[in-house]
Amino acid sequence: MIRHLVLFKLNDGVVREDPRVVEGVKAFKALGGLIPELAVWECEWNISDRPIAYDFAINAAVADADDLRRYLEHPAHQAGVALWREFATWVIADYEF
Repeated sequence: MIRHLVLFKLNDGVVREDPRVVEGVKAFKALGGLIPELAVWECEWNISDRPIAYDFAINAAVADADDLRRYLEHPAHQAGVALWREFATWVIADYEF
């Protein structure tokens, strides 16, 4: 299995209520039901208010590298990424477990 973790930081001046953010969250929350390669799909707002905290997180798992590639290339994932590019930056980690 491969764990796929993503942490998002909203750009300066962007708030959760921004319509672009609302649309981006909706797009990502839908992925769990759209992409069959996802064995685990969790995404939600961070509840920590620490200064170093990121704002939004994805925790996903897929069976193998081929499933990870299919997930990353899936049109619904690509559409969600395009939305988030407008208002956030992110870091990722993929590891086997």
